[in-house]
Amino acid sequence: MTATSATAGRLQAGRLQTRTGGPKDDGPKILEHLAGWTLVVVLAMLVTQLGMI
Repeated sequence: MTATSATAGRLQAGRLQTRTGGPKDDGPKILEHLAGWTLVVVLAMLVTQLGMI
């Protein structure tokens, strides 16, 4: 085990995790769901139009 992975393991075990710039947990969930479903519908329409099904 390297020193970096040992330090990371200790930090996670001690609950001292740092944020990495990812999405925050306090954002509007409905916006994420709408964006996700919109992407699914657009992708389905593209696949259908290209005759890939």
